[in-house]
Amino acid sequence: MWLTRKQKKKALFYWEQASHFHRATMQLPNTSSPLTGYYCFLNATKALLSVRNIPVSERHGVEGESTSQNAHLSNEVVTFHEGGVLASLCSYFGEPTEGAQYTLKDIFYNLVYIHRSYNLTFSSQPELFIPLTRPKFVKKTNSNEAWFCAEISDDRYTNQHTINKLPDGFERDLSPDYLSKSQFVIRRTNRFAWRQGNREKAGNIQRLKNYHKSLRKHIQYIHGASRLWYIKRRHGPEGIIDRCSITLTYAAMHRLSELSRYNPMLLAKHMNAQHNWLISEFIATACTQFIDEISSEITGKEFMIPGRRSVK
Repeated sequence: MWLTRKQKKKALFYWEQASHFHRATMQLPNTSSPLTGYYCFLNATKALLSVRNIPVSERHGVEGESTSQNAHLSNEVVTFHEGGVLASLCSYFGEPTEGAQYTLKDIFYNLVYIHRSYNLTFSSQPELFIPLTRPKFVKKTNSNEAWFCAEISDDRYTNQHTINKLPDGFERDLSPDYLSKSQFVIRRTNRFAWRQGNREKAGNIQRLKNYHKSLRKHIQYIHGASRLWYIKRRHGPEGIIDRCSITLTYAAMHRLSELSRYNPMLLAKHMNAQHNWLISEFIATACTQFIDEISSEITGKEFMIPGRRSVK
């Protein structure tokens, strides 16, 4: 509807194709669905690039290889290329576009929407994501200073150890109001100006956008009936990738699609290995998560599952 109203005919064509591939993905078995899942991602990404007037390449911008025929996620290597659709998507998010290589295991480690499955599969690795509640921008009374803050309400994370794991530029807010209510609130140390007056409206929004752009790489969410927010730690564990979930999801699905198309017997081995349920969880949830994020990027809107209630 949004694309039609904005008369984005080319993007609408890509989006409709993505929708068709999405439906097919939901009906196919896991050994086949990565192929249609990737083309869903590819066309949805082309729709975003078209809306933003970014040239769309015919190249995929990513390829993978297996370093062994043994079914281990660490043996599946994904290479980001300097050109192609994925490179354009990385550039859109302000990520480096030069060639980089990651294992499928590390990519899965950095995806918040499968982090519980990953942690149960590879229990020796520390968690990357800290759950947040009530994320918001706040403004100091009688001041132009504004910043981001969020609460950590899970008792397992309300300690100094969590504070030590926060990315640079984040700290605990020790304001008396929070402490008196036993709230464990973190905030960003950087501030932006939010000034009073109608003449300041455009400037305020632009400063908020700039602030948000630098913030968003740290804060991620899981799609669902209600938003589940997380902050991604930046220090300590090996395998941390400084990229957003959209580009990593795109690359991971591409690698699985290559296996489905060119080496289905190796993919079958993966599906019979210990980590098979992690791959299954990725395939089952990645499409919905990816489309939710891309939809928001295209429209600037938030999409939620509508609530239902009975009226007597």
